[in-house]
Amino acid sequence: MIVVTGATGNVGRPLVQALVAAGEQVTAVSRRISDVPVGVRHQQADLAEPESLKPALQGAEALFVLTSPDFMANGDLGDVMNVARTAGVRRVVLLSSHGVGTQRHPSHLEDAVKRSGLEWTMLRPGNFDSNAFQWADSVRAHRVVRAPFGAVAVPAIDPADIAEVAAVALREPGHEGNIYTLTGPAPVSPRQQATAIGDALGESVRFIEQSRAEARNQMLAYMPEPVVEATLGALGAPSAAEQRVSPDVERILGRPPRAFAEWAVRNIAAFK
Repeated sequence: MIVVTGATGNVGRPLVQALVAAGEQVTAVSRRISDVPVGVRHQQADLAEPESLKPALQGAEALFVLTSPDFMANGDLGDVMNVARTAGVRRVVLLSSHGVGTQRHPSHLEDAVKRSGLEWTMLRPGNFDSNAFQWADSVRAHRVVRAPFGAVAVPAIDPADIAEVAAVALREPGHEGNIYTLTGPAPVSPRQQATAIGDALGESVRFIEQSRAEARNQMLAYMPEPVVEATLGALGAPSAAEQRVSPDVERILGRPPRAFAEWAVRNIAAFK
């Protein structure tokens, strides 16, 4: 049995699907009741209340841990690891952040997993392609994308690629103790993303550059301030490491990571 937390999100949902397609028994965990694929057990639980995970972890051998931005800033993953270890879980795959490697984000989540005594694998993705969903309303209504740092490019990653890497690490031996940096195939700027969305729509999408302050105020509505500042720093003034394309997705999956344009085509219904 493999348990997937955050199972209804942009990474968790395709991960559950990938595991089911591979013939695995899966328990999908989310904070709210949600539909899951046929044959998948759903358990309502919250990482912020580790005891609520106990029913989901019965009989589990592996656990995928995905935390919310608020938990990333304030949560105690050590308690979650204690519950997992007591339940008999042997392997943990943590969705961490490229920012841990570049020291923009704290390492306490990874530290808690390393101290757990369980087999572990860390996934460190950078900017997600799916962050473009924040533009969906303005694209539908006005064919406009508003974002800061229009010309600054970083190699954003398709969440489906993250999910496929996670599925491999959860199912197959040889990944314990490894840290994987996950990126797309090439750096892409917000202006280029707007163009790709327009190409997928078959209509022009205008790009309007926000100031850093405008973007910050918008992000504070759904992210803690330390996470906002770290994110804006990585997007606005990325280091060489943050702009570098990692070989890890291709090495693990045996194919190149998907480009943002592919993600846009696959998800274009959200922008119509």
